[in-house]
Amino acid sequence: MTMLDAVRTRVPMDVRHRIAQLRVRARVPTGRWRRLPDLLVIGGQRCGTSTLYRHLGRHPDVAPSLRKEVEYFSRRYDRGERWYRAHFALEAQRHRLCFEATPDYLFHPLAAARAATVVPEARLVVMLRDPVVRAWSHYHHMVGLGHEDLEFDAAVEAEQGRSAGDLARLADDPLHDPVALLRYSYVARGRYAEQLSRWFEQFPREQLLVVRSEDLFADPRASFRRILDFAGLPPWEPDTFTNVSRPSGERPPPIPSASRDRLTEMFELPNLELAKLLGETPSS
Repeated sequence: MTMLDAVRTRVPMDVRHRIAQLRVRARVPTGRWRRLPDLLVIGGQRCGTSTLYRHLGRHPDVAPSLRKEVEYFSRRYDRGERWYRAHFALEAQRHRLCFEATPDYLFHPLAAARAATVVPEARLVVMLRDPVVRAWSHYHHMVGLGHEDLEFDAAVEAEQGRSAGDLARLADDPLHDPVALLRYSYVARGRYAEQLSRWFEQFPREQLLVVRSEDLFADPRASFRRILDFAGLPPWEPDTFTNVSRPSGERPPPIPSASRDRLTEMFELPNLELAKLLGETPSS
């Protein structure tokens, strides 16, 4: 952890958000002279996007967005393109690549079509993780943020009902902010094939790279080189590869075996659909 990272962790989240909003507001008047991103890390949530954002953003030829999770194509589309451009470098700075990382993009039902309208040439990186482990991590993330007070199995049971209202509202009002849908989608976010299909409908497949989170953390150098090649960037790597979402090594407790078995069964068909979509041989 750098000194800057250490300072950030001491600043309350609401204060950091207010500072970020002020910084964006100050840059909006120059939005017309700022670049749109060349690359989007579109998800998934709890799949290593923070780690990728941190390391890719330190590449000497890269200008990361002003903050991670710009959320333009998911929750902030009503703010307009100049607001979006305010998060990126000025055209005159001539970085080889500008990018942002918003995990909600993969899951939000309207994000792919919006992105195709604004940045049709952008390259897309998707991080995918074992959906059972992802759901458990997502749940504990919501508990830690104070958004979840149900036990895990009860939260999974309540998911569809919690999300139904947002899905109905989005059908009538595309600019609706689907807070409950995004917070409580423990199982739905793990159905990767239906989410990727929306992006494949909008972008050529050669513009999209799928990386397994397990591969990134098992062999970060090889996975990072693959991402750099896809992005058209020269070789480079940080001094150390760190899991940014768990800088102190903290992790959720083991998932109860009964809950794991239930989720494994729930994801059996979606995992087969994903393997078929990606042209992979399903694991036995």
